[in-house]
Amino acid sequence: MRRINPSAFRVARRGTSREINRQIALNLVREKQPISRADLARLMGMRPGAVSLLVNELLESRLVFEGAKGDSQGGRRPTHLYIETRRRCAVAVDISASHTSILVTDLLGHPLMEVEEFPTRRRPQALVNELATRIRALLKDHPGFGECIGVGVVVSGMVDLLGSRLMFSPTLGWRDVDLVGPLKAATRLPVVVENSVKACILAQVWAVTGDALVDGPVVFVNVSDGVGVGIAVDGKLVRGANNIAGEFGHVPLSMYGPLCACGQRGCWEAYVSKRAIRARYLGTDASWPASGETEEEPTVKHIVARARAGEARAMETLRETGYYLGRGFSIIVKSIDPRRVYVGGEITLAWDLFESAVRDALREQALVRDPGAMEIRVVPLSEHPRLRGAAALVSTPAFAAPTVA
Repeated sequence: MRRINPSAFRVARRGTSREINRQIALNLVREKQPISRADLARLMGMRPGAVSLLVNELLESRLVFEGAKGDSQGGRRPTHLYIETRRRCAVAVDISASHTSILVTDLLGHPLMEVEEFPTRRRPQALVNELATRIRALLKDHPGFGECIGVGVVVSGMVDLLGSRLMFSPTLGWRDVDLVGPLKAATRLPVVVENSVKACILAQVWAVTGDALVDGPVVFVNVSDGVGVGIAVDGKLVRGANNIAGEFGHVPLSMYGPLCACGQRGCWEAYVSKRAIRARYLGTDASWPASGETEEEPTVKHIVARARAGEARAMETLRETGYYLGRGFSIIVKSIDPRRVYVGGEITLAWDLFESAVRDALREQALVRDPGAMEIRVVPLSEHPRLRGAAALVSTPAFAAPTVA
């Protein structure tokens, strides 16, 4: 699935598929709405009559609708076009090791409710049962959400290419788990499952507003219970042969480092995850398994607050974490050479406190050019990038570029 760039496209000419032009028109409406047919024709460089035929097809398929009239430019007042988001919704689910979140959005990813969270059940079937109960209750209690077209589920771990099975999640401790079948049967809705950080980069690529698309590779690094990396090139998600491309969190920084949840030692994740940050602060072993967060054991939020209050130990903990974060970034730079890196997860709470340490590590590890100028963009927790990605799994296929043989 690849996104059409509404700022850089070529319409299909004679002998090529009409579907291409229809998808271009649809994405221009998505990006520019409200927009008139005349403006669509101008942007696409096509005759108004030809564009009207495309718009009529989109209207018939209920992908767009005609709304309010615009101001007259000397003739009839134009009727504006909008993406059809009324009376249809998507359910987004984010499963992490510590908690599971649910959000209902419209088909452009706009939230229709506050995020609902609950502790993640340790057994997959118990979690699926609770998810199904909560989803059914949400849709029943809010009929104004309209028809649900599907459930998008993102999970920390490796998902097979068919999106039907979770092959392995180190932080959850799950192997070969079918999430799609039981959840689909329990909700009677289409279900799509994907790796959480692949969904994060999908959310950035498909954002209606925000950063302009860039040519070449872009990367999303999420640092939370674990470390995940999602990659997209020219608007298309990079999966690899078995959908496990981007597992940089399990690339070792040291052969003799802490034991990681995946079973290896010294993985990048073992140096920068929430567990690693707490262990560094407390001066304890960061090896897996570790005790959970308690009142006595400070959370990452507590450590950040103490650093902001000037506590030397907390500040040094975060600086050292930033250094190891930069070491991992340097591996990504050497492997992919991204144009832009997005950073998400709890680590973003302290980004301003250790960004200089990240940049120092990048410069230290550089081979040819100075990566200190690499564009790094922080995605705050408040934007819920994993849930936005889960919603995108359901809504974006309708807007994707068609496959041309």
